[in-house]
Amino acid sequence: MENKQDYKVYATVEKQEVKWLWYPYIPYGKLTILQGDPGDGKSTFMINIAASLTRGSKLPDGKKLRQAGNVIYQGAEDNVGDTIRPRLEAAGADCSRVAFIDDTDKALTFTDDRLEKAIESFDAKLLVLDPFQAFMPSNADMQNASHIRSIMRKWRKVAEKNECAVVMIGHMTKSSGGKRLYRGLGSIDIAAICRSVLMISKDEKNPEIRYMYQVKSNLAPESNAVGFVMNPDKGFQWIGKCNIDKRAEAVVCSKKATKKEKASEYLRIMLSVEDVPSAEIIRRMDRIGIKERTIRTVQKEIGIEAYRKQGIWYWHMPEPEEEVDEE
Repeated sequence: MENKQDYKVYATVEKQEVKWLWYPYIPYGKLTILQGDPGDGKSTFMINIAASLTRGSKLPDGKKLRQAGNVIYQGAEDNVGDTIRPRLEAAGADCSRVAFIDDTDKALTFTDDRLEKAIESFDAKLLVLDPFQAFMPSNADMQNASHIRSIMRKWRKVAEKNECAVVMIGHMTKSSGGKRLYRGLGSIDIAAICRSVLMISKDEKNPEIRYMYQVKSNLAPESNAVGFVMNPDKGFQWIGKCNIDKRAEAVVCSKKATKKEKASEYLRIMLSVEDVPSAEIIRRMDRIGIKERTIRTVQKEIGIEAYRKQGIWYWHMPEPEEEVDEE
């Protein structure tokens, strides 16, 4: 009788490419955590990503999704009728492509097979659990590494099997010290098994501005932060890629800044990584109440250059001149 081998050699394994909902932040078939302090805009951020997927439209960095996809958005803290649906509609989502599981009569947990069945039957390409801590079984010890790993391993397999991006929105501990990777509620093994860990923080001086950036990336090099605005009057608007100091979020402008001062800082953020079409800049700024006349005035004042490429006008922020010491 032949002995069955308990091992395989890597030469027999078929190589596969990682597929991405949003490179390099959210991979398909993997687990991602999006964490931050209460009120930092985590839910609003993910609702806008989900809306883009349902329409097959552009992501915050300007990249267009190849096709539309279905989403399961499972919220544990907000009402589906008076909060989640209005937020989805405000983000422009196709709500016929967004589903949820009615857990009125029976609480939904990670060990419940209804989640996996819903992913399969709805052909969901994105599952959002908001917040994921609310879906832990009542007998789960969030600090117990072996228990948490068994739950997360199951969900890693579910994500891989269905090529579904699973994004778990997480609350942070109140501690202000230490690495952000370790401030998530629960065992560090939760972050360990996730392939991407994202963080959202408010700007220190202007609370309307938020930044999303990676604190862990196993599948691709970490990329730039992505800025967005949450204006109480004008709503949500992407700023785009930007450079910030991840150790201490960038200082931008004061809460009482004028429209010109805000326009100046938003332009510096938008153009800190790459050139952006001027029409796109004007559209984004208009959404947050800054008009084209102000934008063009500021453009001249801070020396933003314009050039044309393939029939489209782009704006470019020139590098600051280095000061030369006079002897």
